[in-house]
Amino acid sequence: MVTISLCMIVKNEEEVLARCLDCVKDIVDEINIVDTGSTDKTIEIAKQYTDRIFNHEWTGFAPARNESFRHATKEYIFYLDADDILSEEDQEKLKKLKETLDPAVDSVSMFYNAGTDEFGNVTLRYRRNRLVKTSKNYRWEGDVHNYLNVTGNIINSDIAITHKKTGHAVGRNLNIYKMKIERGDVFGARDYFYYGNELRENGHYQEAIEAYTKNIDLKEGWVEDKVYACINRADCYRFLGDLDQELKSLFASFAFSKTPRSETCSRIGYNFQRKKDYKSAIYWYERAVEEVPDENRWSFSYPAYSTWYPHLQMCVCYDRLGEAEKAYQHNEEARKYRPEDKSVLSNKAYFEKKLGK
Repeated sequence: MVTISLCMIVKNEEEVLARCLDCVKDIVDEINIVDTGSTDKTIEIAKQYTDRIFNHEWTGFAPARNESFRHATKEYIFYLDADDILSEEDQEKLKKLKETLDPAVDSVSMFYNAGTDEFGNVTLRYRRNRLVKTSKNYRWEGDVHNYLNVTGNIINSDIAITHKKTGHAVGRNLNIYKMKIERGDVFGARDYFYYGNELRENGHYQEAIEAYTKNIDLKEGWVEDKVYACINRADCYRFLGDLDQELKSLFASFAFSKTPRSETCSRIGYNFQRKKDYKSAIYWYERAVEEVPDENRWSFSYPAYSTWYPHLQMCVCYDRLGEAEKAYQHNEEARKYRPEDKSVLSNKAYFEKKLGK
């Protein structure tokens, strides 16, 4: 059985730290907590779980994460943020992994459920190298949206870490990117992609379009980032009311994805739906539902676009076409994922009355 060091960075996490540590305290062999300036009860709570607490002056995420890794003394490093949790099922999976892991493995990737809706459905998921061999001395890189630079023998697991955030630092990352620009830093494809994301999330849609386009036009860069640069750029055009450019950007994603993604198909469907071309909209929603998620894909995945969302929109489209029975059936499919959704329940009552069910 391998041994595991949990390594975390924290600051003012009194609301969530115990919840996180309770999930893994009986699985890991060591807990290392690097505090970057807490002024609440974070350190007091941490002391209930470990005496390996270290202070570190904040200079950015990557340096802080690397500092936390420096204190690991076990064979593997497992990292979490304070607002992450593992479900009971995933705790059992992690225990089994620990018991059976081949020491020749350098890294184990796990799903990161970065968002969930009010019904427990995952809204955003992607893979991260989560359990890494200490002796490889892997390093965190990047000023914003930092990443662990991992090579070697990597295996994919079905374990999921779920992010349960309590707040969001609006504009923080955008300010970091603006400081990089003021310093004259040279942006690569990855920088342009994440800068575009920050601009989009803060409502700067035209500037976001420009950043995404720079990512797309560069020959360098991860193809998955380019897929979502096209998709996210399309969202910006939609927010600006330019449906034609939105559609062009969505179709441009096919040059990188090779086959249509549900995230793209659902958006194309909605584009036609707003133009009242309901038959075309249904065609694309059907393509979205047909996509089988690739469990080994590392890029962003938004499960709603292949599950309840296209079904709910097909309900609307079929109703507009006067096909109430098909509309009802698709609403029922959406209800499987969102059983207490008021809109879905309202549709159900409407169609049952109309169809005499």
